[in-house]
Amino acid sequence: MSKQTKLLNSLYTGKEYTAKQISGSFGIAHPASAIRNLREQGHCVYSNKTTLSDGTVTTKYRIGRPTKAMIAVANRVLGAQAFGG
Repeated sequence: MSKQTKLLNSLYTGKEYTAKQISGSFGIAHPASAIRNLREQGHCVYSNKTTLSDGTVTTKYRIGRPTKAMIAVANRVLGAQAFGG
């Protein structure tokens, strides 16, 4: 199983990760690229700004569900092909 697949499986369990945590936990050298690849594959990966306990502002990544607005935009831009039609 690839490092990216392990990350994806973990995200689908409801866990959230910072880029540093992704690097440390999964050995992924370029977390932003891994997240971009997951998004390109159609996974709804959200990035949320958060403040850590030491006051550092960072971004955490998590899996979510697309909003109705996101689906509407995809439908307007891509038409039926956006949803396999």
